[in-house]
Amino acid sequence: MKNLLSIFCVICLYSALNPINAQMETLISDKESPIYDRLENQLTNTDTIPEYRSKSNKLKLTGIIYESDGVTPAKNVILFIEQPNENGDFELRNKGDRRYVFHRSWVKTDTDGRYTFYTFVPGNDRRYNQLQQIFPLIKESSKQAYQLETFLFDNDPLLTKRCRKQIAKKSDPARIMKLKQVDDLLIAEKNIVLASTEVKTK
Repeated sequence: MKNLLSIFCVICLYSALNPINAQMETLISDKESPIYDRLENQLTNTDTIPEYRSKSNKLKLTGIIYESDGVTPAKNVILFIEQPNENGDFELRNKGDRRYVFHRSWVKTDTDGRYTFYTFVPGNDRRYNQLQQIFPLIKESSKQAYQLETFLFDNDPLLTKRCRKQIAKKSDPARIMKLKQVDDLLIAEKNIVLASTEVKTK
């Protein structure tokens, strides 16, 4: 039984520490990255993901992006997210000869560094013991886009104590978001601190 739990935890940890696929890692270094699929002058600090209104677990994901000092708000930073649907599956669409994840959204921070997404809690893909995750990319002015660690959910049924310990050893445990229920809306606050060589969340 302990061996089974260990294997399960390793799978959970792998899914939490790895991006969607290897292709994503190469795409973020050029204009083929999905973060560039919408013009910067079309972005505001609030956006709504496709099919938000029809989802049962509606989520307001909001926070402040700070400069590396952790105090100064970072304005005009682009934050992009994509995620699986409520069943844990990535719904893909075609645009010309390119495919993209349907449930995606963009924001650009305001002068106070604030951003807000209206989205939904993604599901688990239990076939692969995939955690509930939101996959973020970030783009600072005059820098290439890069990945952040995936955002996880504190009430995820697959996020066991053992998995949490492994995540705490390998990455930032603050990436696990606590949800607050307000009427029919779940709210998660996720602040991000930028750094010249790394990005961390708090």
